[in-house]
Amino acid sequence: MPAIPAHVLLTPDEMKQADVMAAKSGIPSFDLMLRAGHAVAAAALRRFPGARRYVVFCGPGNNGGDGYVAALALIESGADVAVFAAGDPARLRGDVRRAFEKWGGRPSAFEEFRPQAGDLIIDALFGAGLSRDLPGNVLQLIADVNGASLPVLAVDLPSGICGRTGRTRGAAFRALCTITFMARKPGHWLLPGKSLCGDIEVFDIGIPARIVLAAAGQIRENRPELWRRFLPVVGADSHKYRRGHLGVFSGPSSSTGAARLSALAGLKTGAGLVTVASPEDALPVNADHLTAIMLRQVDTLEDLHVWLEKAKLSAFVLGPAFGIGAPARDFALALRDHPLVLDADGITSFKDEPRTLFDAFSSGETHLVLTPHEGEFGRLFPDLAADAGLGKVEKARKAAERAHAVIVYKGADTVIAAPDGRANINANGPASLATAGSGDVLAGMIGALLAQGMPAFEAACAGVFLHGEAAHLAAAGLTAEDLAAQAGKAMAKLAGDL
Repeated sequence: MPAIPAHVLLTPDEMKQADVMAAKSGIPSFDLMLRAGHAVAAAALRRFPGARRYVVFCGPGNNGGDGYVAALALIESGADVAVFAAGDPARLRGDVRRAFEKWGGRPSAFEEFRPQAGDLIIDALFGAGLSRDLPGNVLQLIADVNGASLPVLAVDLPSGICGRTGRTRGAAFRALCTITFMARKPGHWLLPGKSLCGDIEVFDIGIPARIVLAAAGQIRENRPELWRRFLPVVGADSHKYRRGHLGVFSGPSSSTGAARLSALAGLKTGAGLVTVASPEDALPVNADHLTAIMLRQVDTLEDLHVWLEKAKLSAFVLGPAFGIGAPARDFALALRDHPLVLDADGITSFKDEPRTLFDAFSSGETHLVLTPHEGEFGRLFPDLAADAGLGKVEKARKAAERAHAVIVYKGADTVIAAPDGRANINANGPASLATAGSGDVLAGMIGALLAQGMPAFEAACAGVFLHGEAAHLAAAGLTAEDLAAQAGKAMAKLAGDL
């Protein structure tokens, strides 16, 4: 049976659709529950063999059914098992009822739970499909478990986390391990869910890959197999002009470092030529710090047009410490026919007239990449940022469609979205990326990939992933300078995997 690609993510609704399609194809749904429950029990015994008591919390839905199956399997293995259930078991229906009856015990109420030393908690309450706030007795249960620092093995997702958005519905268990089925869910990689899942194991319960892939939408984990074929390849006939010319705009004399970080990252990421476009007052300080990177004076819109006419420029980065205001807007609009990474001050400069930017880049193939962090996203898309009903992926996708741009919605759970609905969640970025200048490096890396001819969405996805790889190579205590210096090694490491 062909494997499901690791990058496939299923929303809760898509997982339900896969379950329905599997049942229609002749696969008994209870068989799937049995396999899931046995996988949970096996993981509990394998990962926590020293547990004195296996405590199973069972909810009223299919997640609870997995818990009852796991409880019976643990009992049959000789383990000490205690089961606590939500609500009246007499109201259980369908496969959950069958699992409950097969277990054959009498569960205790949540209110009777008392933490004991040596407990392992198996959280089979709600899983990925939770779409409402947790009731008070569950909130208290979570507080008791988390407060006692008991190890938790979660079934599908730690209860309290929304599988679509990664948000908590009042509170959530903090798991050491999460066992999910067939494919990961967006909530496994979106914050705060990402920080609460612990190690994630994906178990194949027997739904054919063709069914899972038919149910899957356009959300993926950002992995190289999605964009590897678009990466630039340096061959024997390569020369600097074929590898693209990246232009990076510098701020005034007191704010030049950010542009140089972007430019260095662009050069390390493979651009054949990189030029820093500098205002006159910043030329001396930039010249003192640049060697392989070229320098050109660009003060006015006329200067920019002359440069565009004379030089073979492939892509641009505008925004890092450039300054907020009309010059940033004018330069960005002048670049409407060129691939452009608009970052930082470039984004904020359009907060009062975003439609001007969006309309300017609306024609042809997508060639604008916007790289906002949370605050910048809110300035450019205030209505989307304020919509509590939307998760980060949904906000990024709606923003991409509106802006006719690729959106790199930055954070520890960066989401890259395209106007056509594709969205990748990045999962390889370490916490060390939370350092000044990190975003400037990312802008330069994406700009370099654009300059080398990658399509905008793939360039953004590759840039974000390579940014994370560079951080791992730089190790703990990295600075933005370290990160930019490692960009080339990250490219080489990935090329070595080809």
